Amino acid sequence: MGCFQSKLGNPTSFPGKSPKHAPNGAGASPEFAEFSLVELKAATANFSSESVVSEGGEKAPNLVYKGRLQNRRLVAVKKFSKLAWPDPKQFAEEAKGVGKLRHKRLANLIGYCCEGDERLLVAEFMPNDTLAKHLFHWENQTLEWAMRLRVARYIAEALDYCSSEGRELYHDLNAYRVLFDENGDPRLSCFGLMKNSRDGKSYSTNLAYTPPEYLRNGRVTPASVVFSFGTVLLDLLSGKHIPPSHALDMIRGKNITLLMDSHLEGNFSNEEATVVFNLASQCLQYEPRERPNVKDLVTTLGQPRNKDDVPSYVMMGLPKPDDAPATPQQPLSPMGDACSRMDLTAIHEILVATHYKDDEGTNELSFQEWTQQMRDILDARKRGDLAFRDKDFKTALDCYSLFIEVGTMVSPTVHARRSLCHLFMEQPDAALGDAMQAQCVYPDWPTAFYLQSVALSKLGMHQDAADMLSEAIQLEEKRQGNGKGS
Repeated sequence: MGCFQSKLGNPTSFPGKSPKHAPNGAGASPEFAEFSLVELKAATANFSSESVVSEGGEKAPNLVYKGRLQNRRLVAVKKFSKLAWPDPKQFAEEAKGVGKLRHKRLANLIGYCCEGDERLLVAEFMPNDTLAKHLFHWENQTLEWAMRLRVARYIAEALDYCSSEGRELYHDLNAYRVLFDENGDPRLSCFGLMKNSRDGKSYSTNLAYTPPEYLRNGRVTPASVVFSFGTVLLDLLSGKHIPPSHALDMIRGKNITLLMDSHLEGNFSNEEATVVFNLASQCLQYEPRERPNVKDLVTTLGQPRNKDDVPSYVMMGLPKPDDAPATPQQPLSPMGDACSRMDLTAIHEILVATHYKDDEGTNELSFQEWTQQMRDILDARKRGDLAFRDKDFKTALDCYSLFIEVGTMVSPTVHARRSLCHLFMEQPDAALGDAMQAQCVYPDWPTAFYLQSVALSKLGMHQDAADMLSEAIQLEEKRQGNGKGS
């Protein structure tokens, strides 16, 4: 496709708007905010299937997408099934309640969207996968015993914090709800603090993992959460996703040797494993009143402090995170913002204001410039510029075409302007061609890449549009770093 270079493999670099950061320093969770549907579509490449990160896959009732906001912050966006929450006010109230929580053991909720039938939650993105991935589907190394203890303790602390803040109910607690942040520390997903629907009937996608009382009466209680925590403890012990009904038989027989994960190769403390084993047994009691409370979990798991001085990323075999505080990324330039929002009017205003300053150095004119033909061509461009300024895009397109077809001068700006004319006239194919020609003339020109991203999006090629937008942003940042401005 000429000079068009699509670099696949980065499905979520399509920025949208984002809320301002909380005042408590770099790296802190941003303030809770309401997002527009346009913003979240932009952030997730129009909810592209390539942006899906929930391990339930597309068959799951509520998909989770990885996205990137306008300020470059990565987020997880949960998209509920249609009309799971018919009342938008009720959904907003629930989301705001969860959004008040802020804790280092949580992947915190930072916003929501409630437009039309759409109901979406926006949370901090955790880049190092789920507990399920590291326990059941690992490739390089299994989780060592000390890390498994840390997971159990941190998640108990997260549940204790939620309970202390009046959020005792956590829906469908399992190994897929435990996420690992950039430091390799385990965190509990905030999504489980919201019901999957207004009535909350879908506790789990797998009834084998639901508390017995839920099967009896369909109710979730704080004791139900403790039961589910017991299933996570079994997962940590065994390295397998064992249905509680089977694990209870193992527990009754006190066969801890059979239960332990063989991939640990005996590298664990029998004493510590017995503590976890006994706690799991208590959590999985059939009668809710016989289970421990959340504070009991924290107290019991606070005792084994194996390798407390070793960072999580070391135990996880992850690269060392950057020691310096994360520098907040620059927000998008006006052109980047306009293109991310597909705002053709704003793009037009920018191109009019920029005029031809980016054409410097792309033409070396000879004495032919003074011929009558050259004067006619420059006059055609001038008439095109006047029509473009006045939004007479049909006339502008005709004048620019005359300028381009004669071919005595080559101007990336004219191609960019004609590209936008095509976009206003609903001709995205032609718009893409012009933007690509602008790139051929001026290979590192961000505007050419920005316009290609808009045209690709208009053509429904959302993944390529996201990649092209990302490349435009990088080129513009490079220009700014070299002192060339935007």
